Amino acid sequence: MIKVSDIEYKADLLLDLYLPEGHEFDLFIYLHGGGLENGNRGGVDVFAKTLAKRGIATASVDYRLYPTAKYPEFLEDSADAVRWLFDHIAEYGRCRRFYLGGSSAGGYLSMMLCFDGRYLARVGLAPTDIAAYIHDAGQPTTHFNVLRERGLDTRRVVVDEAAPLFHVGAAERYSPMLFLVSDNDMAGRYEQTLLTVRTLRGFGHTEGIALSVEHGTHCHYTYAVDEDGEGVLARRIITFLEGVEKTHEV
Repeated sequence: MIKVSDIEYKADLLLDLYLPEGHEFDLFIYLHGGGLENGNRGGVDVFAKTLAKRGIATASVDYRLYPTAKYPEFLEDSADAVRWLFDHIAEYGRCRRFYLGGSSAGGYLSMMLCFDGRYLARVGLAPTDIAAYIHDAGQPTTHFNVLRERGLDTRRVVVDEAAPLFHVGAAERYSPMLFLVSDNDMAGRYEQTLLTVRTLRGFGHTEGIALSVEHGTHCHYTYAVDEDGEGVLARRIITFLEGVEKTHEV
């Protein structure tokens, strides 16, 4: 695996690339967690290495955070990173397909870009330009720190245009997507994730929509390795993509 660090995709915002050996690859664009107020693009080597063995590169992206950021700046940053990668990844090799995902807060961002087409449309892309999504334990309702910015109790369950769930069903077609969540996740996260999947299926979107329920606490598997030393999240992604390839062109 070859790491290319500190690539500026937007003023003062960076991403890192983890490239497999060889000139051709798929690209997984990853948005980190941290409640939209903490976290950074580092620490992904565990799953990036496993993906690289399967010919999948990883782009790990930073975006603006609270308290300096305000909604929807982190969403705009995420879309800008996707646009930059569409425009510039050819400088590092031939990219066959683009995947997008994130963990926790990053899962909220990936769901918003997937379901609310305005953010990618702003940069000249459509959600279906992404071949598949991996939503890892993101909040399908309005994010608790967006509620805090509004002066609301962060425990409230709000479904408005800042909630991924609000937009589910607005599109006629979705790319395949994998949802991950733990059975002992953050309060309400398991139930809300199941509701999101059921809502998609209620609109007839069944093919390519997968759910993986992990045993444990919030995102405990994201940077973990299994008994073979492989990244757990990466293995879930690979299994999902292999299944999609059998039934759905990506």
